[in-house]
Amino acid sequence: MLVLITYDVNTETEAGKRRLRKVAKQCVNYGRRVQNSVFECILDAAQCVKLKAILEEIIDTKADSLRFYYLGNNYKTRVEHVGVERGIAVDDILIL
Repeated sequence: MLVLITYDVNTETEAGKRRLRKVAKQCVNYGRRVQNSVFECILDAAQCVKLKAILEEIIDTKADSLRFYYLGNNYKTRVEHVGVERGIAVDDILIL
């Protein structure tokens, strides 16, 4: 399923800046960045639970926020994009 993950991490302190980097690094491991604090991730149920737990461990719930949008398996009809595309689509084949 496609999960859209957005986050807002308070970066007024050095600890906040570290949390921001850690959140972004974990999201990159599971999907692709589509905007500064927005990631598209194709996940199965187990991966989704694991990533959510990892991110919840990183953030400070009193200063930061996470949002998960579950778009399901039929997401291609629910996502519309206008403008410059960042990289390849999250579900495209990548040959190295």
